[in-house]
Amino acid sequence: MYPFLRMFKSMFVIRKAPKLDLFDTHVSHHMCWPWDIDFWMELNNGRTLTLYDLGRLPAGQRAGMYGPMRDNKWGMTVAGTCIRYRQRVRMFDKVEIRTRMLGWDKRFFYMDQSMWKTNGACSSHAVLRMALTDKNGIVDPQKLMDCLKPGAESPDLPDWVQKWIEAEDHRPWPPFKTD
Repeated sequence: MYPFLRMFKSMFVIRKAPKLDLFDTHVSHHMCWPWDIDFWMELNNGRTLTLYDLGRLPAGQRAGMYGPMRDNKWGMTVAGTCIRYRQRVRMFDKVEIRTRMLGWDKRFFYMDQSMWKTNGACSSHAVLRMALTDKNGIVDPQKLMDCLKPGAESPDLPDWVQKWIEAEDHRPWPPFKTD
């Protein structure tokens, strides 16, 4: 089940936090609870992505994205994720999640998230592409940026993100289906 109570707590905690500039880093703190673990007694890989939600959604709130989204009846969805796991997170480990916007193109926002253990080791790192949507499909991210910061331009995306975008463009869709 989705951790709605944890999300409400995350959103409540940041309500008095200072506004976040588009490219500032939002930092949030979390704990790996018994319901977050898998058979190997470590943070489940799917739950890692859910914990990243708990960092990303408050970051969007602090950046002021949700007012214009609500006013324009826009939604936001994850359109792709590339994640790298490097250190185990065990039950009751505390972690820090760092979330920042990398930029955008004509279709997607690109965000960078990393999870850090208290010993300073990075346990995982993800880059996500997020689609702004309405009832007709994907909305150009520049429309939201113009609401937040008229005339704002995306910085150049890092080379490694550009290569991921290119790889995704060559990936077949729909995938091969066997019977």
